[in-house]
Amino acid sequence: MADQNKKQVPLRLSVKLYNAIAAWAEDDFRSVNGQIEYLLTECVRRRKKNGNYVSEEAGVSPKPDIE
Repeated sequence: MADQNKKQVPLRLSVKLYNAIAAWAEDDFRSVNGQIEYLLTECVRRRKKNGNYVSEEAGVSPKPDIE
């Protein structure tokens, strides 16, 4: 039975991004779903801690290299 405290969200990823996350998940001994949840949790935790995302280049929005 699914965890009653979790919300299911449909998610579409490019094949390249999925493969990168899947490889990372395997390295960390997690499922792809578990890895995505971990990454999102860490991102939210850091945002709460810092107040916002700060790019390495001031005034420049970060651009993902995987699309």
